[in-house]
This record gives sequence, structure tokens and C-alpha cells, in this order.
Amino acid sequence: MPRPRGGMPTRLTRRRLLAAGALATAGVGVRPARGESPIRFGLTPVVLDSDRQFQADFRGALERALAQPVELVQRRSYQEIMALLLSGQLHAAWICGYPYVQYASRLSLLAVPVYRGQPLYQSYLVANRARPAAALEDLRGHVHAFSDPDSNSGYLVTRYLLARMGETPASFFRETFFTYGHRNVIRAVAAGLADSGSAEGYVWDVLSEIEPQLTQACHVVSRSDWFGFPPVAALSTRMHEPAVRGIGDALTGLEGSDAGRRLLDLLRFDRFVAVGPEHYARIAEISRFVEMQS
Repeated sequence: MPRPRGGMPTRLTRRRLLAAGALATAGVGVRPARGESPIRFGLTPVVLDSDRQFQADFRGALERALAQPVELVQRRSYQEIMALLLSGQLHAAWICGYPYVQYASRLSLLAVPVYRGQPLYQSYLVANRARPAAALEDLRGHVHAFSDPDSNSGYLVTRYLLARMGETPASFFRETFFTYGHRNVIRAVAAGLADSGSAEGYVWDVLSEIEPQLTQACHVVSRSDWFGFPPVAALSTRMHEPAVRGIGDALTGLEGSDAGRRLLDLLRFDRFVAVGPEHYARIAEISRFVEMQS
């Protein structure tokens, strides 16, 4: 796997979907008409990305709400999804706050999940059970797994913490690599392929329920400050399109139906809400700090 280099990723590499997951299973709205061009929605790999049933449920929710066919577009890295979104090949995508702040002048926010009462999440530093640690300093000399070079919680936050110490991943860790997925970070640490890793707290929480054998093989070393939860976003130049506006309406309206509420429960979300760019000010701040230190 490729190792992080000393500098920041190039500008056209900015991440996330958070949880490729289930958003509705049945009976909301009308069926899409046949023969229409599909709405293309981008997903990046996170907690439920390999579950085809969840993907079908997500697509079905949007199709019923929008009365149009929906194509889910998945790629291995956040960079690939961002390239498609920025070039206009996607109507919208579920990305991360890190790529959002890099391209905030070109993107508009459609919806953000509310998780455990707030539209926020944390980055976790995790370590294998065999490697006791109580703070970042205890991870010095580790083999460390990152999620993606365009991930806030799976890369940027740890780079920021190290930069505040006058360190870089290359100077602090013995070796680093990218797994291209938060679930894969936890898998690598649990299997002993990495001594420690940087992962999204939401993913850790969900895996603690659905794959407890993974999280039981690890422990949480520390939790970061709170950051804006990964948003669904679209090009600002496409916000006049009914399909694009409809995606935001479909997501923020999920709690208004029994089916929507059941699917929010599957995602462990309370609901989706609309937020403004200021919701990602903290990510923009740490991004600027790391850039200046590079």
C-alpha cells in the first residue's frame, strides 16, 4: 500500500462518504419512470460499503422520493469521487468535511446527519490490544494505518496533532500506509498489520455493534475534538436543478415517514439537517495549520 509523503495531498484529492448505507426500504413516494436518465449519486467506502442490500435500500429511498432512477457511483478513494463531483459527472455525493472545505467556493451543502443528538463526530486513535497506549505520544515508532489521504478523521486530524508537536507522520511513526476505508483501518489494527490507526469514531461505534470481534481486538487511545459530520454536497452551479434540490429534501424528510425512521435507525442517525459552511470552520482551521507547517 502507498505510504503518505511528507507534504499535503494535491488539491484534487479531497475525501469522504461516511457511511455508505441504508436510507429507506419501502413505500415512500412514487416509483421512478422507466427510460429516464438516472440521478448519479457518489458514495465513498466507509462502514457499510460492501453490503449490497444496504446499497439497494439507499438507492430505493432516493428513487421513491425523487421519482427518478438513481445510480450509485462508488470508487475506492475519495479523490476519485471528488473528481467526478467537481467535473459535473455526479448530481451529488456524500463526502467528508475535509474535501468540502478545500472546495467550499464550488460546493453547496445539501444535508448532514445528526448522530447522537448533534451533527458532529470525532476522530479516534486506536491501537491493538497488545500495544497499550494512553496518548498519541505512546504511538511513537508504531506502524500506523490511515484511512485515506483526503479523510479528515482518518488522516488530517492526526497530521494536525503531530504538526502541533513539530512532527510529521514520517518522523513520528516507523511506517504508515493507507487502507482506503475506516473499517479497513480497524481491521488492520485488529489483525496486527498495524500497531495503531486513525479512524472515524462513528465507524468504530457501529462496528462495535455489528462486528464486535474487530473492536474488541483494539482499544481507543484518544478521541479528537468534535467536527462537522461528513456532508452530502453538490456543485453550486447545479443547485437550480430539481433533482439536486430534491436529494437534500429527500434526506432531510426521512424522519417524516415510518420507513424513513426505520432506516435512520439502521444508520444510527437521528435525522438529516441543513447546515451552513460555518459548520466546517474547525476543519478549515486545522487544514490551514497543517498546510503552513508542511
